[in-house]
Amino acid sequence: MTELATATRSLVVERLMPHPPEKVWRALTQAPLLEQWLMKNDFQPIVGRRFNFRADPIPHWNGVTDCEVLAVEPNRRLSYSWNASGDEAATGITTTVTWTLTPTEGGTHLRLEQSGFRHGNDDLFYQGAGHGWRKMLAGLERVAAGLS
Repeated sequence: MTELATATRSLVVERLMPHPPEKVWRALTQAPLLEQWLMKNDFQPIVGRRFNFRADPIPHWNGVTDCEVLAVEPNRRLSYSWNASGDEAATGITTTVTWTLTPTEGGTHLRLEQSGFRHGNDDLFYQGAGHGWRKMLAGLERVAAGLS
């Protein structure tokens, strides 16, 4: 096995949001709010908690993503595994999603990193994730904006 075959890469998306970290955190961690911008879920911000994201199935994806909460630092950092489910799990797609919130003068600097994509094997998933997260972050911002 070559070094390139075992190397992984990360997808990083950053955005400045004109909302305080507390609002962004709520949109990231409250299941009903999370559903508004990402997917149906049974998420709870408890380290070790296993949960699923669920969407309508499409070709080559059953609509389920298996996850486990890895880190919770309220209003600062959230991390969870992001894994294929069902027959798709055989592809071995296993990544980690980490959200980092940094207060700024005008709101929050939000950094999303999805790490663990294997070179070659996961190229299609990497490209899809890049497109998908950019689209979803617009929804996250919209949900955070609507919070009091």
